[in-house]
Amino acid sequence: MASENGRKADGAAPVADRLDDDRYPAYTMGRAAELIGATPGFLRALGAARLITPTRSEGGHRRYSREQLRRAARARELVDQGTPIEAACRIVALEDELAAQRRVNEELRRSAGSGNRATDGG
Repeated sequence: MASENGRKADGAAPVADRLDDDRYPAYTMGRAAELIGATPGFLRALGAARLITPTRSEGGHRRYSREQLRRAARARELVDQGTPIEAACRIVALEDELAAQRRVNEELRRSAGSGNRATDGG
């Protein structure tokens, strides 16, 4: 049964919310590998390199989110271009970090811009 905030009694989000959640570990290793055109071994290597850390099901099986699959697909592109897997993982991690910092900078610009208007009287 869902509570006032839409969560089930056990704290889990409703199914519809999880389907829209890029971080929800919805994909098995086989399906994840198929979606990005790689092998399960490639996904294990990305885990060993700490680019992605899959969630484990109660049975111990790896489960991947869409966010993790995007990172894995980018790493696969780089590896396919001849980049060693360790370097590809580092590049993807740095690209993600740069994108996050750009989002922070943009948010700061927006908040500074709206703050300036309020103090300018206009």
